[in-house]
Amino acid sequence: MEQIMIKVDHLTKEFVSNKKYKGLKGAFKGLISFDKVKKVAVEDVSFNIHKGEIVGYIGSNGAGKSTTIKMMTGILMPTKGTCTVNGIVPYKARQKNAQNIGVVFGQRTQLWWDLPLSETFSILKEIYGVSDEDYKERMTFFNQTLELESFMESTVRTLSLGQRMRADIAAALLHNPKVLYLDEPTIGLDVVVKDRIRVAIKEINARYQTTVVLTTHDLGDIEELCNRIIIIDGGKLIYDGTIEKIKTLFGAKKTVSFDVKDTKPFEGIDYRKRFGLSEDALSYELHPSEISFCFKKDQLHFTDLMNEVAKTSEIRDVKMKDTDIGDIVKSIYKHGMIEE
Repeated sequence: MEQIMIKVDHLTKEFVSNKKYKGLKGAFKGLISFDKVKKVAVEDVSFNIHKGEIVGYIGSNGAGKSTTIKMMTGILMPTKGTCTVNGIVPYKARQKNAQNIGVVFGQRTQLWWDLPLSETFSILKEIYGVSDEDYKERMTFFNQTLELESFMESTVRTLSLGQRMRADIAAALLHNPKVLYLDEPTIGLDVVVKDRIRVAIKEINARYQTTVVLTTHDLGDIEELCNRIIIIDGGKLIYDGTIEKIKTLFGAKKTVSFDVKDTKPFEGIDYRKRFGLSEDALSYELHPSEISFCFKKDQLHFTDLMNEVAKTSEIRDVKMKDTDIGDIVKSIYKHGMIEE
């Protein structure tokens, strides 16, 4: 039976603030008013994450991702519901929980700005009580996966963004935490560094069975690293499942472009009428030397479409692609709660 590492049960977080009024009179009124405004950042969210999983926790800005992460790390206390990480209630036992987790925020660093990177790791070794043997073994592994050696003696302030992110990931993992929270770990990085960090995360997960919770707007991270995603919107959980499942539910469309010898004969052809399909099931656009179609795979076969196009003009090339996870997630953000 798989071990549940993170258990979130009906988690809710409300923030209460003083009501603000417009203008100068409003400012004075605000000083003596006791009116309050309640904002629900996370509402009745429940999920389990098992040991060794890499889970993408995604949502648009203001959806409640960071608030959930802060409750899981012990920074915030839930208004309602419960959260346990490796059997610990984070906000009740912050120090004990800190021994079990590593956290990397893309826009912040836990490294000492004016110290050489090697000294930062030495300090963290003492803080977490890492033995000499474990420290040597882990640093050797981090040097292999994250390629830290070339800048180990550089002060943190002189590191590039990519170097700092690699160092931050190593620092978060130095004490071999059971759970690693990654908040936008590849933001602002070039393609080469992104790929290196993704490979490192997969190797760390495989070697140490580290449970990884990844929040990101880079859907390349999600497709490369995660088998499962949890989507939150407006503080509510709207999807929890595999990427393949969500592609099956919402990725039912295929896009195909035909490079044709002559596009003029296609002008005025109504392909929806020809195939008896709705606008939702089939859409198409005419471009110079190309006609492109987007259609539901369960209502139209590609071969039928290709044969129809071939009747009108010679086909020189064909490009096809299924709906990718980025398009699917954007659609979900627009339409809200998922109903299977």
